[in-house]
Amino acid sequence: MAYDVDLADRVRELLAAERGVEEKLMFGGLAFLVNGNMSVAVSSSGGIMVRVPPEETERLLARTYVEPMIMAGRPTRGWVRVLADGITTKRQLLPWVTRGVGFAKSLPPK
Repeated sequence: MAYDVDLADRVRELLAAERGVEEKLMFGGLAFLVNGNMSVAVSSSGGIMVRVPPEETERLLARTYVEPMIMAGRPTRGWVRVLADGITTKRQLLPWVTRGVGFAKSLPPK
């Protein structure tokens, strides 16, 4: 399954004023990198993957429409998956994109 092009456009719109953003096809989806660090990705499985501070992962998983991001069969700390039903509006999507970009900006540039 390909990633949701409309959702990618919505994320792209939110990132339009952000400096140092590049897009890269990864894992069957479209990743948005900030200064070379992944921040958020539109998933081929639907919804988005968001990079978060690892210590916040468990707390964020308690939210509705948020699941662990599974890589190689294991949950990945520092990442969450937000299901499509949880990001249908700009008001729902913006905080997740902002969170992912904010964390990516806190990392050393690559």
